[in-house]
Amino acid sequence: MFEALMQRREMLVSHILTHAATCHGDTEIVSRRVEGDIHRQTYAQTERRAARLARGLDAMRIERGDRVATLAWNGYRHVEAYYGVSGSGRVLHTVNPRLHPDQIAWIVNHAGDRIVLFDLTFAPIVTRIAAQCPSVAHWIALCDALPDALRDELAGVHCYEEWLAAQRDDYAWPEFDEDVAAAICYTSGTVGNPKGVVYSHRSSTLHALNLAMPDCACLSASDSVLPVVPMFHVNAWGAVYAAPMAGCKLVLPGPALDGASLFGLMDAEDVTLSISVPTIWLGLLTQMEREGRKPRALARVVVGGAAAPESMIRRFEQDWSVDFRHGWGMTESSPLATIASLKARHAQLDTDGRMRLKATQGRPVFGVQLRLQDDDGAALPWDGRSIGEIALKGHWVASGYFDSGKPNPTRDGWLPTGDLGTIDPDGYVHLVDRSKDVIKSGGEWVSSIDIENIAMAHPAVAMAACVAKPDEKWGERPLLVVVRKGPVEAAEILACYTDKMAKWAIPDEVRFVDQIPLGATGKMLKRKLREDLGLVGA
Repeated sequence: MFEALMQRREMLVSHILTHAATCHGDTEIVSRRVEGDIHRQTYAQTERRAARLARGLDAMRIERGDRVATLAWNGYRHVEAYYGVSGSGRVLHTVNPRLHPDQIAWIVNHAGDRIVLFDLTFAPIVTRIAAQCPSVAHWIALCDALPDALRDELAGVHCYEEWLAAQRDDYAWPEFDEDVAAAICYTSGTVGNPKGVVYSHRSSTLHALNLAMPDCACLSASDSVLPVVPMFHVNAWGAVYAAPMAGCKLVLPGPALDGASLFGLMDAEDVTLSISVPTIWLGLLTQMEREGRKPRALARVVVGGAAAPESMIRRFEQDWSVDFRHGWGMTESSPLATIASLKARHAQLDTDGRMRLKATQGRPVFGVQLRLQDDDGAALPWDGRSIGEIALKGHWVASGYFDSGKPNPTRDGWLPTGDLGTIDPDGYVHLVDRSKDVIKSGGEWVSSIDIENIAMAHPAVAMAACVAKPDEKWGERPLLVVVRKGPVEAAEILACYTDKMAKWAIPDEVRFVDQIPLGATGKMLKRKLREDLGLVGA
């Protein structure tokens, strides 16, 4: 082989922060704290505080490779943990505080966490699980001063700011192999125990580079980015790495995720891009309609975590001139796998044609490969018609799970996703269902996502879910479940499906409910919904 003559440097997440501190040192991280006030600090200050955190871990004799957990909202202290923990060779473990406390304790124990950093919001969870977590040597409250009650209730608890103040900020970030673990995040565990997905420094850096690309989030140093997606969910989809990498202003919402709070923060901080799940964007759209305007600088939003209805895309793009980017992935893919950005020739399409493409899950980004496969793992054609399971491989796709005791989930290097869909010749993915939620009526696939999206286009529908209802003749039939935001009857909603779906695929029934159960990451819990409706075991 003819050897190249290029320098070699490992890709480490600490390099992202040192770059931001050096080249964008006066750019701000703006956070709404759990105390309710707005906090500001620069990337240069963040790098120094992350260095103090790393020194604090040294003082506590936390070894490289040890796991340090967080139970925290999106805020500046959480950012410091992202870099101070991983950058010093430890492994950041972001724990989802919306899970049941018993499940949180299980996850902490399974990961073998040595330290837990937590916002005071989650002190009740911490005091409840502390006795169940023998691996945890230190509990550190992310606060200015410890409440007396917490000091009395949780033995040996530390105050974060006092802990940081005792450390120096002159720290040489270590160099090590880019393939070692940087972070671990557990899947939501809706079936069985959650599974730990372990990200490397290399995978996290490459993922962030791709997120910043023009056809993805399109980040630059002129942007102000607000990730509403939680930092405890798949590393905030990589935004906390990609934003400093590009030199963006980073705006963090803390626990206030309602439409009015987000609108006000976006408006005050000139947010140009925001990232979250569809349920969050429904709240923001409602607030925009109340205000009669959009946040003044908002130019684009990225959505993932669940399929966004075409009606939502139209409201953002046509009513408010906000570019809508629909992405798809999973915890195992870091999560970015596809994004629904258009190609040059799509400018020739009419509005309906462009909206249909934008409502797909998009085409694969560089670094991720897709495969459409049947039940036996055989490849199916990318013809836009063949339905199969989507499988992935790539630079930031998991090859297995942490200490799962189960066989490697990949098949010939391909990770099955459990998502069923089609892929068209241009690579645009259109999901029809999750394999565990799929509806098959009379031997034909029925897309619950298509049914939900059509219902969501009705102005009186706040939320819609489609689930399988047992049927003696057809095996299963689709049942539409609706949360109303205005007066509407079932017949009016079902009339929306005329000429939009085959007659056999249209639901026979609409049931109205006060709410649809959501999981810890904002996804609809369809099994729980079916249980609530008495359909499980029927």
